[in-house]
Amino acid sequence: MLVVGPSGAGKDSVLRYAMARFAGDDRFVFPRRCVTRPVKTAAEDHDSLDEQAFDELAGQGAFVLRWEAHGHKYGVRSAINADLEAGRIVAVNVSRTIINEAASQYQNAVIAEIAADQRVRAARLAARGREAGSDILLRTQRQIVTSAHSLQVCVIKNDGDISDAGEEFCKLLAGLRP
Repeated sequence: MLVVGPSGAGKDSVLRYAMARFAGDDRFVFPRRCVTRPVKTAAEDHDSLDEQAFDELAGQGAFVLRWEAHGHKYGVRSAINADLEAGRIVAVNVSRTIINEAASQYQNAVIAEIAADQRVRAARLAARGREAGSDILLRTQRQIVTSAHSLQVCVIKNDGDISDAGEEFCKLLAGLRP
């Protein structure tokens, strides 16, 4: 499951909801991304790396997916392939810019697009305190167009209570076949 959506849509919140729901259920895996940014667990739980360490790992083939956005490097460790081979359902937050690359590697992947109104996203971005007002405006107006792909896309609206979007996401995950 490729979890995508614009900044502030609540991708990490929806993933945390599902992690809590499926805690102890070995069928589901929620890998942490590696990011060249310090950890602020309230916003996103990730493995923080400096650029040199990230680049070294990338050179060693440690990442199956990687991209750059907002001045940082992001990577998903290659270990997810072992989970997929073991028949587990892997749900990971990735950039919309790499959907085509991911589709070529994971033909059976499903995309969960987390969506929220621009005003809601701006308020969430302001609350997390990582960006200045002008950067928030740029993030909420950022448009990403992906090329055509064959993956199934499920849009989950996350404008209200997290339990609404969280339950919808969990239902989607529970219905997947590895």
